[in-house]
Amino acid sequence: MKKAIFPGSFDPITLGHFDIIQRGISLFDEVIVAIGVNAEKKYMFSLDERKKFIEEAFKDEPKVRVITYEGLTIDLCKKEKAEFILRGLRNPADFEFEKAIAHTNRRLSKIETVFLLTASKTSYISSSIVRDVIRNGGDFTVLVPESVKIK
Repeated sequence: MKKAIFPGSFDPITLGHFDIIQRGISLFDEVIVAIGVNAEKKYMFSLDERKKFIEEAFKDEPKVRVITYEGLTIDLCKKEKAEFILRGLRNPADFEFEKAIAHTNRRLSKIETVFLLTASKTSYISSSIVRDVIRNGGDFTVLVPESVKIK
């Protein structure tokens, strides 16, 4: 069984993340969306809200599981018996950043990183842009799955 971990903070999940997960489903038997917890980071949405947004977006997809974790992604991969880390690339800067992490992960473990290029129609979307739109009262709904709601 081919399992991939798709790690991130997903604050909130965007249409770009959604696209990568959907495309990952066709490559892997299971895609585990892993929401990382970083005590030093300030989030707009709670961990429970972020998890709920993703679970709701993929409620009809049995190949997607959503979990939370702390620590190294490669340790999570070992715990979940996942052979792959799935990552999306929007631009050359993402590639340079992700390449260094992928080389480090491979040096520390046998985990391979699989990169998918984001779809051109979502390549400009980032969670930080979505948060900025929300903070300034803009229409964020065109950037995220329908499951993302503000109280």
